[in-house]
Amino acid sequence: MSLDRIALISDVHGNLTALDAVLDDIESRGIDRIINLGDFVGKGPRGSEVVDRCDKACDVNIRGNWDDHLPVWSDESSPEMIWWRDELREDQRDWLLALPLSHDLLISGRHIRLFHASATSPHVRVHARHTSEEFEGMFVNTAMTGGGAPPTMVGYGDIHDAFVEVSRGRTLFNVGSVGNPLDEPVPSYAILEGVLDEPGQAPFGLHFIRVPYDIEAEIEAAARLGMPALEPYAIELRTAVYRGFRGL
Repeated sequence: MSLDRIALISDVHGNLTALDAVLDDIESRGIDRIINLGDFVGKGPRGSEVVDRCDKACDVNIRGNWDDHLPVWSDESSPEMIWWRDELREDQRDWLLALPLSHDLLISGRHIRLFHASATSPHVRVHARHTSEEFEGMFVNTAMTGGGAPPTMVGYGDIHDAFVEVSRGRTLFNVGSVGNPLDEPVPSYAILEGVLDEPGQAPFGLHFIRVPYDIEAEIEAAARLGMPALEPYAIELRTAVYRGFRGL
């Protein structure tokens, strides 16, 4: 039986060096369908190029929290936000704001729902260490996700921390981050493998991939372009320690 394979990427955050490494790895595996779970921009220096690359390379692009708020930030925002906003063309800002918030698939009898952060909003965060109520909330139909069959699998991004959890026949997984991983300083993405649009049971797989890249080249690009907040960005890329943590 021939199995379909779909690559899931998320949270590139303007890191073109990491994105290129991941796209090259996906191509080397013969995978030609990619779904992006959002946060193309912010934090890194080349959001504009990332948007153009993902628009061309990805079959489906989903709107993340940064994609939802960065294009509409005012001139009274912080210098960093203004820099990342103005690095985008006007048509790219419109493209980000027009992206869907969720996407459903049927693979090998599994109803799979993909979104950026939660079934409520791209701005509502669900961490790897979550409550049972938060877990349940990821599988319900909401105004954001629409109706249809409730999912048996949910994949998301946002937290930059890859994991998988199975409970009572349902699977929740996070694909991690391409451009700003915060579990280990190596980009991650996921591969879904199975029979697309098959309502019955069939072989199925969920695989996590780590792809090393040239971190120092990305930091040099940010410095060359005069990106603000360079030091915390470099620390995150080198150590996977979030800038919001103190004393770590």
